[in-house]
Amino acid sequence: MSPLNPYFLQGSASEQRLVQNLINEQLRMYGQDVVYLPRKIFNKKTILKEITVSKFNDAFRLEAYLINYEGFGGQGDILSKFGVKTTDEVSFAISKERYEDFITPFLSSDPNIELSTRPEEGDLIYLPLDNTIFEIKYVEGKKPFYQLNNLYIYELRCEVMDYEMDEDINTSLEEVDKSVQDFGYIQTIQMTSASARTATASVSLASDLSVIGGSSIGRIDLVNDGTGYLTVPVVSISRAPTGGSTATAVAIMTHRSGQMGSSIDRILIISPGMGYTTAPTVTIKGNSGSGGIATAVLQSGSIGPFTITDSGFGYSSSPVVSISTAPSGGVSATAEAYINSSGIVTSIRYINAGVGYTQIPTITLSSPSGISTGSYAFNEIVRGVSTGTTAHVNDWNYDTRVLKLKIVNGSFTPGETIVGMGTTNGGSTASYVIYSIDKQDETDTYAENISIEDEADEIIDFSQDNPFGDY
Repeated sequence: MSPLNPYFLQGSASEQRLVQNLINEQLRMYGQDVVYLPRKIFNKKTILKEITVSKFNDAFRLEAYLINYEGFGGQGDILSKFGVKTTDEVSFAISKERYEDFITPFLSSDPNIELSTRPEEGDLIYLPLDNTIFEIKYVEGKKPFYQLNNLYIYELRCEVMDYEMDEDINTSLEEVDKSVQDFGYIQTIQMTSASARTATASVSLASDLSVIGGSSIGRIDLVNDGTGYLTVPVVSISRAPTGGSTATAVAIMTHRSGQMGSSIDRILIISPGMGYTTAPTVTIKGNSGSGGIATAVLQSGSIGPFTITDSGFGYSSSPVVSISTAPSGGVSATAEAYINSSGIVTSIRYINAGVGYTQIPTITLSSPSGISTGSYAFNEIVRGVSTGTTAHVNDWNYDTRVLKLKIVNGSFTPGETIVGMGTTNGGSTASYVIYSIDKQDETDTYAENISIEDEADEIIDFSQDNPFGDY
């Protein structure tokens, strides 16, 4: 026989029901409208139990009472040498019954949910009041302790979410998904602009540039590539006879493993010159390094220097230069184009200026790739066609063609095409070619490097001289 007084039930089912109803009603009256995001685990290491891939793609609106009504707990914003970190803490009280009736049934059959009967550490709560996502660090299920022999609420002790690169938050609730837009590592990619245009160039026959006849340099053969060059050596060609034009050339360098400095890879012709009756002398001089030796080979019917008539725009890699074929018995000219960081063609240099041309050839440069249309969708998965790299779209600006990506799995490369997943997968049909990649995370909420630099420039003027003294 129980030692307790049998005339007092210490909590009947009807009394417990009454208490739960009162708690539910008060939560609806005095609580906050929050969104509960259960964590789905897709990859977990078996030994260390480390979660490497998790997703949050379900969302449940729920009433929750903000226990620390006087403000967030924790140490606030902490400034350290690693940047600023927010340590805000908050505790929510939610109805045990509401969770079990409203959320548990939707999670119990999901194989990626480890615990569906109660809230779990690692789940997230979005608080619209502060537009912040909190991570549950501890679930207290026995406070208050067994009133009328039953438990009625869960106390969820939370901290501001520390976003990880392997976490995918895609709930289809725009307010929730947008709240994490600036969290985590963001990679910025400049896509090829819609205003890209093809470069054009023209040439003359070398014979038309001289009144004394003679020949031009058709090619320069590298006899010895030298070694130890710390800067690009100057290539000098002996002067052409009076009435002719002196040829010019440039060395293209290469570096070999285990070598001190660089060697000459090849010598390209900027202008073949004209009026030479004997092969000119090629001299290679550098402030460092030595041993470079080259000889010039004269050819008749060569092409003169290039004139860039339109430098083009939007090139992510050097365009291919096509020169119309030389007449029968001749040698067709070949050349290379060079671009700068702005994606425009700055120069075209000969590998071989050709032999036997009697008419001005046609010069064609390949077009920039990736002149496309379409817009990437927020949070969709995009893929690099060449590398197979995938990522989630964090932001897309159609006007500037700047694409910001998160959860990057692999490495994109300039010149490859990034495509959307297609409308059948809830994505887009956008397709653009990468112009440049900035792997610095410039969207960090607390990174104020640029602002600090701009303010410093207003205080100290380095434009004329060093304000701290000369040396």
